[in-house]
Amino acid sequence: MDIPTLPLLAPIRERWSPRAFLPLAISHIELATLFEAARWAASSFNEQPWRFIVATRDEPGFQVLADCLLEANHWAMEAPVLFLTVAHHTFTRDGADNHHAWHDVGLAMGNLSIQAAAMDLQLHQMAGFVPERARDAFAIPRDFDPVAIVALGRPGEALQLADKLRAIELAPRTRRHLNELVFAESFGHPAPCTAAATG
Repeated sequence: MDIPTLPLLAPIRERWSPRAFLPLAISHIELATLFEAARWAASSFNEQPWRFIVATRDEPGFQVLADCLLEANHWAMEAPVLFLTVAHHTFTRDGADNHHAWHDVGLAMGNLSIQAAAMDLQLHQMAGFVPERARDAFAIPRDFDPVAIVALGRPGEALQLADKLRAIELAPRTRRHLNELVFAESFGHPAPCTAAATG
């Protein structure tokens, strides 16, 4: 059963990861707004290790990004925007390994995804791509890691998808219960705030 909570912000409730997108262009102002939201994320030592390589459908980089996707993610080529997230895995201040770089890229993407939902946009992040192909195509330095390719746009209709993808698109959204995620005293022991989940 769901745990009673205070109301969540609407963009958090409304954020999801569609596979169907409308063929409507995303403006440069909209894109800049999303990346500005990402720019203000927290990061270890304020390192800001996130980088983004972005292309709209009418820009050459779009097909380059699409060519990095695994076949199972070719549906993403219908989105109006693709971008690659990249993590700088060393600190600029001293060259030491930044073991929190991917975590911090995730924080930036959290900001971006919530801002997108507030703007009636949605995105789908994909691990299914070839990182070394992206590295070579965009001359990404070795101290940066390609992390994910992201499809961005206005959600479309599930009917435009192939049968298998349509079923996934229409399936109910699910999440683990808080008592499986939030612990106290020892790992796996639900924290008191999750007690309603077992009632």
